[in-house]
Amino acid sequence: MNAPIPKPWIMDIHPYVPGKSTTDDGRKVAKLSSNENPLGTSEVARAAFLAHAGNLERYPDAGAVDLRDALATKHGLDADRIIYGNGSDEVLHLAAGAFAGPGDEIIYVNYGFTVYPIATRRVGATPVVAPDKDYATDVDAIIASLTERTRIVFLANPNNPTGTFTPAAEIARLHAALPSTVLLVLDHAYAEYIGAEDDDGGMELAKTTSNVLVTRTFSKIYGLAAERIGWGYGAAPLIEAMHRIRLPFSITIAGQKAAIAAIDDQAFVDASRDHNAKWRTWFADEIAKLGNAGLRAVPSKANFLLVLFEGKLTAEAAYKGLMDHGYIVRWLPGQGLPHGLRITIGTEDEIQGVAKALRQLVEEAA
Repeated sequence: MNAPIPKPWIMDIHPYVPGKSTTDDGRKVAKLSSNENPLGTSEVARAAFLAHAGNLERYPDAGAVDLRDALATKHGLDADRIIYGNGSDEVLHLAAGAFAGPGDEIIYVNYGFTVYPIATRRVGATPVVAPDKDYATDVDAIIASLTERTRIVFLANPNNPTGTFTPAAEIARLHAALPSTVLLVLDHAYAEYIGAEDDDGGMELAKTTSNVLVTRTFSKIYGLAAERIGWGYGAAPLIEAMHRIRLPFSITIAGQKAAIAAIDDQAFVDASRDHNAKWRTWFADEIAKLGNAGLRAVPSKANFLLVLFEGKLTAEAAYKGLMDHGYIVRWLPGQGLPHGLRITIGTEDEIQGVAKALRQLVEEAA
């Protein structure tokens, strides 16, 4: 029987696979697979959400005016140059949809965020994967990948799933090498986890140049993953073009109010950053102690570690073993990392439990 035929580039998409929340047999486990905030959500944000959760019959503000004003005040931005979306994922898709199409190329790095190839193929553009340098972004490889067909470069900083960070000088060098017609999208989903001394200069580029878009999210350090609130900042013509294809009501009333409250709760953000820095360092040190067994942690500036398994204990065995111990992490064969596990920095008890379980698994594999 005849039926509508999808475009070939759509059928080339590998759907996004989220981190698991339960085991295959339905057991509840500590979820360290999705980079969620182990401290939960700011109490003032939760209160704001609950106070406005009853307006179910009303459409949310299609322009998110109050949220954009709050973001502009917090970050010293022009509210008219802020776009919002259903998570930063939607903003990334908007960038691809507005500035690329069939016959165009979009560059992203090897081991980049899985939304980039989806957004690229969704609009019929051709993905170009730039080689990495020991799991980190190689700016020279990106520059070497540029052609006259290049329209967008996607770069997460810190990167997901590796956690690696590209310093400001390298971001500036990359931007300087791009033609003005190429859009540089800097994905700052984990930017709040880095200190001011590690600012990559991306937001300043977005403020002052015509071809840089910075995206951010409330899903990570703000603990609002369930509400899917992302935003972006760039030159006015960029934002105007993206608004033309943006869904008008993609963030709920309660979600907008929670985000506005979260912006002002700096104490929660600071506590989340401090917890992450302490236990990420501790966990990296524990992995280093297992180096003789072939385990290695890629240096991370995010709220997770990519642990590589290069000895007798394989990543697959560790993934299954950790699940048996009550911890679910992210195994990454679909991203070209069959030897890697991305492990979210959880609570103190969770991350200590994972380290203990890994030591036991290493001993059993010896």
